[in-house]
Amino acid sequence: MSAVFTRMFFLPALLISVYTGNPYHPTILLPEPAPDSGISVEEAIETRRSIRTFASESISLAELARLLHSAQGITSDYGFRAAPSAGATFPLSILVIAEKVDSLEAGIYAYEPSNESLTAIRMGCFLDELSEAALGQTCVRNSPLVIAIIAEYSITTSVYGNRGRTYVHMEAGHVSQNIYLQCTALGLGTVAVGAFSDNAISEILNLAENETPLYLMPVGRPVEP
Repeated sequence: MSAVFTRMFFLPALLISVYTGNPYHPTILLPEPAPDSGISVEEAIETRRSIRTFASESISLAELARLLHSAQGITSDYGFRAAPSAGATFPLSILVIAEKVDSLEAGIYAYEPSNESLTAIRMGCFLDELSEAALGQTCVRNSPLVIAIIAEYSITTSVYGNRGRTYVHMEAGHVSQNIYLQCTALGLGTVAVGAFSDNAISEILNLAENETPLYLMPVGRPVEP
């Protein structure tokens, strides 16, 4: 990357580096993920629920970092990730549509597992549009952020043929469950949303023709019953 320089922003309890070599797609290095919550896997499985109503409170960048690492973070020197992938082909990408994340400007970001960073795709508020594309579901509109799981089938079908599409869907389920359980451990809530217009979501997220949205997962702090 040519002519790259780094601006350092000192914020409470964290340090963010914004690489401005490409002013149109700045890259934000994520902070250390939120620490171990102390909740066991067994407890997270037993208490996991689909949450559709969220408080107005924001999500911290460290909490988001933990969720993203649990979804697709690299967990091995060999490049293996938090969720299993057929033949380690890794056909999925993770986008974040953020509106209420501490120290993060509202916008659409791509998660980069290789250096635990976010790359800006579009800046602005898009949850209203996303909700409309998801058949008006209010859990999308009223959440602080939405995690989108995106597939590029050809990465896996080039190895396994048409059967690879099934493997991609299986992998998306693994990632979604990781997000569910990590949300539970952090005291957050989420719900897997699959009812939406593929074309409308793809336009909002600026997806390429060979990319397909599979999941939307609104994330927020559950409203106490």
